[in-house]
Amino acid sequence: MAVSTALTESPEPTAVHSRPDDRPIVLVQSSEISPDRRRGGEIRTLLSPRNAGSVSGFSGVLLLQPGERVAEHYHPYSEEFLYVADGDATADLDGEPWELATGAALLIPPGTRHRVRNTGAVQVRIVFHLGPLAPQPALGHVDTEGQDQAGQA
Repeated sequence: MAVSTALTESPEPTAVHSRPDDRPIVLVQSSEISPDRRRGGEIRTLLSPRNAGSVSGFSGVLLLQPGERVAEHYHPYSEEFLYVADGDATADLDGEPWELATGAALLIPPGTRHRVRNTGAVQVRIVFHLGPLAPQPALGHVDTEGQDQAGQA
């Protein structure tokens, strides 16, 4: 009887791809990024085309204190992924409230009006990612509430 060695022999590792020379690996600490408070809460865009050379999207973290919110807006070209790392929040999607508990993940399709509110008693920390990128940065975000409506839930 012949014994197969197919499962016991390890093939030599071979490179299946290589990273382009013009695409460096980028590591950023959130403390290095200034917060943006224009739309409510504290938004830090951690990795983006501007600071990391990303070509498919951008990501960051949102902090909301109790009673704070991000003003309603939508993204014509991008879907937005949210992950609630700490706290509980409410996301209003096209006017309908969705309750988000710690550990929840939410996909917001392009064109969906949305805002996020902290209606709880503790800080909320949400990790976000948007992609694909809009053809131009100015086309990627459309406010549907004024800045005077941002901030408090």
